Amino acid sequence: MADKELVHESEQDHSTLDFSDEFDVTYPYPVKLGKGYSRYVNLRQGLDLDIANYQLHDKVITQLFDREHPIEYTFSLLGVNAGSYGFFGSGLAPEVTLQDSPVQPIAWVSVHVEPELFCQWFGHKGELPKNLQPLIRKSDQEYYEGYGKTTSAMQMALQQLLVCPYQGNIKRVYLESKVWELMALVVDQFLETQTVETTSKILNAEDIERIHYASKILLARLDQPPSLMELARMVRINDNKLKIGFKQVFGTTVFGYLHDCRMERSRQMLAAGRLTVTEAAKAVGFANRGYFAASFRRKFGVNPGIYLNAKRQKLKNSG
Repeated sequence: MADKELVHESEQDHSTLDFSDEFDVTYPYPVKLGKGYSRYVNLRQGLDLDIANYQLHDKVITQLFDREHPIEYTFSLLGVNAGSYGFFGSGLAPEVTLQDSPVQPIAWVSVHVEPELFCQWFGHKGELPKNLQPLIRKSDQEYYEGYGKTTSAMQMALQQLLVCPYQGNIKRVYLESKVWELMALVVDQFLETQTVETTSKILNAEDIERIHYASKILLARLDQPPSLMELARMVRINDNKLKIGFKQVFGTTVFGYLHDCRMERSRQMLAAGRLTVTEAAKAVGFANRGYFAASFRRKFGVNPGIYLNAKRQKLKNSG
């Protein structure tokens, strides 16, 4: 996307960089897109802090494809989502299109933590307690995604993080302490949410029938699936019950179910030997062959081109 390319150009222009410390670098926001800055702080291996504050000249659309994801939390400080945060586990992050508006300034604080480091902090000898295990998933499993309102305790920690009075290694230690304080507060809310969801996961027979109907719609429209809200309307169930229902009935999320079905259908197509990799990818809704190939490798452990050639050779030998 153009946004990513412009940010990369800004990072390459060392004359515009601000190194307040060797681990703390501030980049000016690309002038073609807007004004402001983004700040990257490497606190330790596997732990990064990102801070951004900018105002756009025009609407900016960014597309993110399927990708492996660390554990992350992001607090929105300014903009339409101000006063809320998102919390994401490790695993597969689905393709998504983001849209930023020029109407008002945007500011956020984001922290990325590698799963191994998270387990060291919140586990015992690297092993997470059962109630936190949903946050650690394999690279072919959709990550946990949750949202919440910023509490007063979170606001205080964020303010202290943003106005850190120290420099050098003392600043690094101070910022890391605030990052983990925020993580503790976010995880605490996550555990409360899990408790509420567990007690509310009761579906009646009609709900289960609607969930199965929704799965059939997804199977019939792998190339152009409906959005979550559209699917919920089609089967006449609210979107929250649809999400909970898929986890109960199929043991995965709506996206996870769709992703697995797409992968299995594409494998069957390639096994038949009649379609190319590009044709199979397109048939199940992947516009980008590269991302399809990466998803196929994560799921089946082999490149789709190699899989196709092996199946064609086998068909040729058996014929």
